[in-house]
Amino acid sequence: MRWDAQSITADDGALPGLDRTGLARAGLVRSVRTPDFAGITFHEVLAKSALSKVPAASRMPFGWTVNPYRGCSHACRYCLGPETPVLLADGRQKPIREVVVGDLVVGTELDGTDRRYVTTQVLARWPTVRTAYRVALADGTELVASADHRFLARDHGWKHVASNGPGEAPRSFLAVDDHLMGFGQGMPRSFRDVAAARQLAIIGDVVRSSADLRVVGVENLGYEQEMVDITTGTGDFVADGVISHNCFARPTHEYLDLDAGKDFDSEVVVKTNVDDVLRAELARPSWRREAVALGTNTDPYQRAEGRYRLMPGIIAALADSGTPFSILTKGTLLRRDLPLIASAAERVEVGLGVSLAFADEELQQAVEPGTPTPRARLDLVRAVRAAGLPCGVMVAPVLPWLTDSTDHLRRLLDAVADAGATGVTVVPLHLKPGTREWYLQWLQQDHAHLVAGYERVFTRGTYALKAYREWLWERVRPLLDERGFGPAGHRSGSGATGRYGELRPHDEGDYPAGSMVETTTGGAVAGMPRDGTGLEVAGAGVEQVLF
Repeated sequence: MRWDAQSITADDGALPGLDRTGLARAGLVRSVRTPDFAGITFHEVLAKSALSKVPAASRMPFGWTVNPYRGCSHACRYCLGPETPVLLADGRQKPIREVVVGDLVVGTELDGTDRRYVTTQVLARWPTVRTAYRVALADGTELVASADHRFLARDHGWKHVASNGPGEAPRSFLAVDDHLMGFGQGMPRSFRDVAAARQLAIIGDVVRSSADLRVVGVENLGYEQEMVDITTGTGDFVADGVISHNCFARPTHEYLDLDAGKDFDSEVVVKTNVDDVLRAELARPSWRREAVALGTNTDPYQRAEGRYRLMPGIIAALADSGTPFSILTKGTLLRRDLPLIASAAERVEVGLGVSLAFADEELQQAVEPGTPTPRARLDLVRAVRAAGLPCGVMVAPVLPWLTDSTDHLRRLLDAVADAGATGVTVVPLHLKPGTREWYLQWLQQDHAHLVAGYERVFTRGTYALKAYREWLWERVRPLLDERGFGPAGHRSGSGATGRYGELRPHDEGDYPAGSMVETTTGGAVAGMPRDGTGLEVAGAGVEQVLF
């Protein structure tokens, strides 16, 4: 098989003499490079914990997950000039070079279709040296940042300061007359008046641009300089009165004394003993056998799993302890473990989910480059069903004017039904910040005639207009019923819906049968929030997953 060459015994590649204090604390055994993963170093550690508690604020319908890998080769880099003032939660501002981990600052969070100011904590800080760009705004604000930094634009979501270099993936970047979000140099009086009271009156308010924050120029200054960036709990902060994006996941690397910039992109931590640690944690008297979801952060069947084979031990530990679990993946490597999963399903409830959005391979490869083809994923569903296991399919995302035609949906659902899927959920495209910029840039290049239509459908941010979602559901419902995926079909309880909540009430049966694991809170599907918003397939960047 093609994975044989990636077996951990096939290529040692150990790097002696690495002195990493943080990794040593985490139990570093060795660091490994292999030709199969060019530019990536694996740091094999003996982990002290395996189970991760899912924060209640995540809205996920499960409480626990397991992440055998840390680090991401698709991570992005952001940074600002060291003098850039950052708004603190007490109303003061101080240069980003003086901000420290633990500081409380102002960030933002989405609340339905609104974005509101909230208090958030600085989780990490790191310096770097990058080419400097000056972003000039109409109110006189000038921001010095790297080309990779992103600011929130009123009509376009997060936009990079400048375009990518030749040969790199396209991305959305600032243009003259883009209107940024924030308050600019004219800090609201309420900020200044309450500074002494150590709290901001604006916390909880909807974000609006109270100043003229139109971009009037973006200039490459032609030299490199020291830059600084921070990570906050919300993934953003207010820089010189403008809402500014940051990297969300880097703090775990700084805890390990790895650089939160370059190292996060190329230094992957592998918990080689995750199965033994997990088994010990599951044996504690306090463990209540709550459902554990795999594939909610990083895909457990990513390429590295072919080398490290961590999943068999994880599956066995969960099953032996009587803990139900679910797995969501795009990776066809799951087939390797089907006998083990089938054995586990004799003792605990198991949910398996596969995402599949395309009937046409050419379009799928254009939108999701590097992921398994539709045929390969359908073959995976067949293999799962042949092993006697349930398998739900997330038809997600449905792309307006590209995959929402009756012909395409009929062909895709025919293929899914023929593969034996136990249930189907249909989810319309979500354009989350970060995803939105990449997707619309790709759309402009490959399907420019559709851009105007998308701007109408996604006028309110992440989610398509209610009218479109209603239209899609009315188109999808009879197709599902015809193939036995509706509530009255022979796959009763499987259901399917766009899960947009406000259109009509739904129950657990609306999740695809086979992906669901029963919990004390009434059911869970691998990686999917109850209302379907924010659905993500783990282990893939925005160039692979467009919702």
